[in-house]
Amino acid sequence: MFSTFEKIKELTKKQGISLNDLEERLGLGKNTLYGLKRNQPSAERLQQIADYFNVSTDYLLGRTDNPNIASDKEKFYFEGQEVDVEELASTAMRFNGKPLTDADKKAIQNIIEIYLRKQ
Repeated sequence: MFSTFEKIKELTKKQGISLNDLEERLGLGKNTLYGLKRNQPSAERLQQIADYFNVSTDYLLGRTDNPNIASDKEKFYFEGQEVDVEELASTAMRFNGKPLTDADKKAIQNIIEIYLRKQ
């Protein structure tokens, strides 16, 4: 089995959609994605899927564990919704209600990112 199918399955799960939903959104025939269990996709199909998820084709092919396209900001999802981790960290306050320093906000942002990556 090719890792491409598993990567696509993982990405759909993170976005809270099914493989059938993805096929509909991309205008693919029913069970087209299940065919990737046995066969590698064409370059055009691979690019179409990569563009939809905003990941690199190398990630879909299993050539890298980094889904980001070069110099692209990583996206995070919580309960199927994209979240802005930087915004979440900036809304945090200290226990005594004082604003956080930029270093504190960055530390909280890193903690949130680690948590979301493990989801």
